[in-house]
Amino acid sequence: MIIKSRLAACFLPAWLLAVAAPAAAQLAAGQRCTVQSGPQTAALVELYSSEGCSSCPPADQRLNALRKEAGAASLVVPLALHVTYWDQIGWKDPLAQAQFDTRQAELLRHQPRHVAYTPQFFVGGTELRSWDTQLPAAIRRINTTAALVNIGLSTTPGPGGKLLLEANANAPDAKTGGQLYVAISESGIVSKVLRGENRGATLHHDAAVRLWLGPVALAQGRAQLRREVNLPASWRPEQLQVVAFVQRTDSSAILQAVGTAQCVKGVL
Repeated sequence: MIIKSRLAACFLPAWLLAVAAPAAAQLAAGQRCTVQSGPQTAALVELYSSEGCSSCPPADQRLNALRKEAGAASLVVPLALHVTYWDQIGWKDPLAQAQFDTRQAELLRHQPRHVAYTPQFFVGGTELRSWDTQLPAAIRRINTTAALVNIGLSTTPGPGGKLLLEANANAPDAKTGGQLYVAISESGIVSKVLRGENRGATLHHDAAVRLWLGPVALAQGRAQLRREVNLPASWRPEQLQVVAFVQRTDSSAILQAVGTAQCVKGVL
């Protein structure tokens, strides 16, 4: 991957900053969505991006097409996390959150090179620099691994745009150490950039994280996260997906991930 010298400002030191059986899903009466992870490990793909970065649109497009590229048999859960450290260079990214800067830095503490930049891919918690050629292979490699954790995830709509999220993680080995996270992402977002390096561009975002919850530590191999969320009117329920994953306590490795993508009508 070639990174332009003008993008040097996007590099920061790290201290600054859930294939054999896919998850089962059902959309029950009242639009309740329930998913359960399978015996093989799904690949959590995290892309750290920014609308202010001229090298990011190709990576955004790659993430948008990832499920189709990886194939129907692949277990892949994509997330796009927009960082804030580009906001002062001409364009404030409306999807950026400072906690995603922190998340990127936390992942980098466990990588050989502690360098934050955009676009930056992590697959299963490990940085993948050659994402332009190695993404499908990295996903397949993770999918061949037996999962150490089982995750059940459900979303239940309520009145007034409320959404009840319930995630349960269970490790057969009670000594397994990990942390449970839940995120809400939105796809089909169209943004017109008026300033900065992407001035004049119309960008299309899928799996952009809107809400990040956790971590909840596993105790005796179990963890539960239950939260009622008031969905902002600007979020489109039919384009929302909820994702849950468990990360090892002592590393950045993702033990399992699952999402509600199979619930084709969204979360409401």
